[in-house]
Amino acid sequence: MAGRNGRTVRDLRRANRTAVLQRLYFDGPLSRFELGPATGLSSGSVSNVVADLVADGLVEEAGSVDSEGGRPRTLLRVAPASGHMIGVDVGETRVRVELFDLTLTELARAERPLAPQRHDVDVIVGHVRDGIAEVLATAGLPPERLLGAGIGVPGIVEHTADRGAVVHGQTIGWDAVPLEALLRAGSPLPDTVPCLIDNGAKTLGQAEMWFGAGRGARNAVVVLFGSGVGASLVTPEAEQGRAVEWGHLTVRVRGRRCRCGALGCLEAYAGAESLLARWREEGGRVPEGTDEETALTAMLAAAYPADGAAADPVALAVLEETAEYLGAGLSDLINLFQPERILIGGWAGLQLGARFLPAVRRHAVSYALRHPARKVTVDLGRLGPDAVTVGAAILPLADFFARGGRRPEPAPEYPVPAWRTALEERAPH
Repeated sequence: MAGRNGRTVRDLRRANRTAVLQRLYFDGPLSRFELGPATGLSSGSVSNVVADLVADGLVEEAGSVDSEGGRPRTLLRVAPASGHMIGVDVGETRVRVELFDLTLTELARAERPLAPQRHDVDVIVGHVRDGIAEVLATAGLPPERLLGAGIGVPGIVEHTADRGAVVHGQTIGWDAVPLEALLRAGSPLPDTVPCLIDNGAKTLGQAEMWFGAGRGARNAVVVLFGSGVGASLVTPEAEQGRAVEWGHLTVRVRGRRCRCGALGCLEAYAGAESLLARWREEGGRVPEGTDEETALTAMLAAAYPADGAAADPVALAVLEETAEYLGAGLSDLINLFQPERILIGGWAGLQLGARFLPAVRRHAVSYALRHPARKVTVDLGRLGPDAVTVGAAILPLADFFARGGRRPEPAPEYPVPAWRTALEERAPH
């Protein structure tokens, strides 16, 4: 039965369960007494919801605290073993698969390296499937116990009604790849386990906003700086983040050729792949036969030698120019979106790290309008190289919370009678 606002009793129950679960997840352990003000629910509603969640095994006791003039109050927390998620990072140098419990503690991981600039669809699909099977076997977890698998990928992700998630990854040669359908075919995951796919910069942004340097910010931009560059914009209107193809803003007319095929993209100057290419073109000694991460480490060592030796002037000049391009690109984000914070993550961003950041900040402020530039902070992300997989695992976790902590039910083989639905909605809570 729907009320005047169109919400049914089932909707109300789901919202109450979501409110309690999220408060315990982010702020717990908490007592029933503390949950009331934290969620805006009455004490009776809190008691009913907590009893329901405890019966479902999602919430458990976590000790007690003394109260003023009364009995000790029992603390409650989300039960870590009550749910599991998989996060997958389809990155530029490897495919990383991680299994987490409900509190995002890592239980198992698998990695598959990728050959440089080789993102063959069948290879990627095989790596993801094998990685999922491996982490489940390592943890001894049946696949039907999963709340879902989240996958972060490069490119634009289109969610379609007939083919599921379709990936348009121009820089890796993917043209409308029906990745969700391909992964479902022969997958170790049953149909009842959601498979959620989104842009890798967005999953990085989710992780930093939930658990990292973005916590507490209402407006933020999280930048993924790897072989290429991307960004996720988080606003009150897009709390889960929105991927923006920031790396393909034109920063130089008729400039360098980008991986996407266009000329003068930011990625052609600020991505690690282009950074190493420019070092090589200027006569730098780029290590042969190594991956990008190893080569970038060598470039940093050449530009900033630790033993007091003379710096490689070519490596230093290319890095300084890259910092200016990156800062100028950040100024576009500052002028367009006026964020409170800009956070830089991704494997290349983490490698360049604190040594690179002051120059990037300086250039970002110098190119941006004064008013928004005064209000923004530019920092590194805090979650390290696993941020994309953590953020990917948040996709099914957020979906689980939105459903009030209930798993998806299999689709009925026949229409559910209207009387049964009406009785379920009217049942007391």
